[in-house]
Amino acid sequence: MTFDTMLELCGDEHRPIILAALAAEERPLTVNDLRGMILTYNHHTPATEASEEMLTEIRVSLHHNHIPKLESAGVIEYDSERQLVEPTEQFDQLQPHLSAILGIAPDLDESIEL
Repeated sequence: MTFDTMLELCGDEHRPIILAALAAEERPLTVNDLRGMILTYNHHTPATEASEEMLTEIRVSLHHNHIPKLESAGVIEYDSERQLVEPTEQFDQLQPHLSAILGIAPDLDESIEL
């Protein structure tokens, strides 16, 4: 995967969070786990304090936009029955690019540590 492709994947405010969460946790994550990370890093709101509208908006964007885009790029596999997102072998190849991008991501109020 090229650096340009990685930049494109990280071109949305939520996808860098998803990739960083998968890299940091080094295990499959549920859609709810990812939603919680997005709330924490992009909205600075715990899930318990988020409005139902915000929770639904993030969940829908994960299901209809972010997860399919990352899956079509080959960096994740998604099990819709278990609502589980798992990094692929190709994901491991992104690590150097991902670390560089997350360190300078202008949309993130604080950098995400890998």
